[in-house]
Amino acid sequence: MITLRNVTLRRGVKVVLDSATVTLNPGEKVGLVGRNGAGKSSLFAMLAGRLGADAGDFEIPPKWRLGEVAQHMPEVDTPATDFVLQGDLPLMEAQAALDAAEAADDGHAMAEAHLALEEAGAFDAKARAQTLLLGLGFKLDQVMAPVNSFSGGWRMRLQLARALMCPSDLLLLDEPTNHLDLDALVWLEGWLQRYAGTLLVISHDREFLDAITTVTLHLDEAKLTRYGGNYTRFEEMRAERMEQQAAAFSKQQDRIAHLQKFIDRFKAKATKAKQAQSRVKALARMEKLAPVLTAADFSFEFREPISLPNPMLAMRDVVCGYVGANEDGSDKPIVHGISRTVLAGQRIGILGANGQGKSTVVKTIARAHPALAGTLTEGKGLAIGYFAQQEMDLLHGDDSPLQHMVRLAKACAAHLGGEGREQDLRNFLGQFRFEGDMVHQPIGTLSGGEKARLVLASLVWQRPNLLLLDEPTNHLDLQTREALSMALNEFEGTVMLVSHDRALLRETCDEFWLVADGELKPFDGDLDDYQKWLLERSREAQRAASGKPAAPAPAPKASAAPAAASAAPSQVPAPAPSAGNHSREDRKAAAQARAKLADLTRPLRNEQAQIDKRLEKLGREKTEVEALLATPGLSGDQFAEHGRRLAHIQAELAMQEERWLELGEEIEALTRQAG
Repeated sequence: MITLRNVTLRRGVKVVLDSATVTLNPGEKVGLVGRNGAGKSSLFAMLAGRLGADAGDFEIPPKWRLGEVAQHMPEVDTPATDFVLQGDLPLMEAQAALDAAEAADDGHAMAEAHLALEEAGAFDAKARAQTLLLGLGFKLDQVMAPVNSFSGGWRMRLQLARALMCPSDLLLLDEPTNHLDLDALVWLEGWLQRYAGTLLVISHDREFLDAITTVTLHLDEAKLTRYGGNYTRFEEMRAERMEQQAAAFSKQQDRIAHLQKFIDRFKAKATKAKQAQSRVKALARMEKLAPVLTAADFSFEFREPISLPNPMLAMRDVVCGYVGANEDGSDKPIVHGISRTVLAGQRIGILGANGQGKSTVVKTIARAHPALAGTLTEGKGLAIGYFAQQEMDLLHGDDSPLQHMVRLAKACAAHLGGEGREQDLRNFLGQFRFEGDMVHQPIGTLSGGEKARLVLASLVWQRPNLLLLDEPTNHLDLQTREALSMALNEFEGTVMLVSHDRALLRETCDEFWLVADGELKPFDGDLDDYQKWLLERSREAQRAASGKPAAPAPAPKASAAPAAASAAPSQVPAPAPSAGNHSREDRKAAAQARAKLADLTRPLRNEQAQIDKRLEKLGREKTEVEALLATPGLSGDQFAEHGRRLAHIQAELAMQEERWLELGEEIEALTRQAG
């Protein structure tokens, strides 16, 4: 196990840990949370042995193997698969031993090396490495591409795959989801859930933490507190603890005031002096509780747009791509034939795997790239606020936040009707935690989260009516992500969001568009439906890669469960009787078999019965909503609300029907085994 006893850790003059005591058991999956700058990465560095504790005792089993993602990527032309294989240290050591034994022509050493290679899983190591790459979003034709042919985000995926490839007892992951899209993120969740070692992960993705962690360590004001449970449970328990601390502090303050009042009143009276002195001692002995002090929650809001054109924009047969990007100098189209209209007040989440063209579509709408074909018509008064993945890289490192805002205010003066005084800009920056001398700090020295807040401040100042957000949360901590979610929900304009943060997508988006196979289409469903769609696509790709024929098209879901329901699903068919007369022992054995089968299938049949009831209720609700949609004179908002409700009902119907069929297959399999 990992044990910290009264550990103090400093980075320069800053105290990161102050007398921290905590124990982590083998196999636990731990989320390390805290505000940006709290010292989480410093704690990781101590666990990895790169930093030593300044005081206290820190113990980690000496034989434990450590896995973590390297932060620096070498410029090498090694094929991606080989680069990932090099992360498997036992395999590399065994291979090096074999090479040395062969060079020395040492037969005994060669035998030992071959045994070590077998124990390291050399026979399927390449397949395992490529499985990691494919799971993290690489295409089949990329797994042997040289490392230096990939961009920065893809190189970080290579480093992540390399860390996962290494057999480890302790795995440290610092923001592993930052460069992943949703399908890779879901795959990583599944991998980490199966990981047998001890996992410590730093992440600002609430759903990711909820899915994989069972313990939460909270680092706040140099104090490290352990909570049993995932992030949502941690929030609940911390709120309860703070409420209890506040109540205890208030009660103690009342007690102190009562003692002090007695002392002040009677300390000068001879008849009461002894009692007064006794209370002075009691007051001195009392362990003073500290008031509950928490850092102020960060919040902001988008200013009311100057106008709200409706529609915001209309796209007709638009082709998005890159001008002159092909080797022969011709244009490179990515997404074809987009015909969509964006209305005022819409909340659109744009889904799709990396490389499919989500960012290309957003850049085209943001005027950063011209459309290769078609027409894109903007509404009168359209004001776009664009947060790009690389937006922070475009900030001038030598500028200060105040200089940046002064330049922006001048550029927006015509649109906003004034530049804004310096004091107004200082006050405005203060809303985004740029206070005091920090407004003069060079932007190049700011953290990723601070730069992201500066970009958000820039967006708010521009008073847009259409927000285009491309992965805005990569460098934001959980509190800032929640502030962004609240601000987007209160924003009166239109939002188009590309993000792998499922909590943000769920909380802010009412509808989804899917970019896949060179097309952009509405996606009829929610994020759970999208994850099912991704899983099915993955299965189809695996079948195609293995040369297996495509699975037959499933029957329409709407009719599958009712048809099966008419066949009395709750009744398990008895095994067919065998020919001939049964002896008493045969009959007894058959009865026992039937009883055993009934016991095995009872939970499945009970669950099917519950699903039958839920399907019946959902069917009634679907009929009611369809009738409401047919009602004449509905407003646009009413029509949209009924449509969203119908989409949710249909999604749950599909999910419940699919589960019903799965249960039926399990019952049939058990019945065949019993027969």
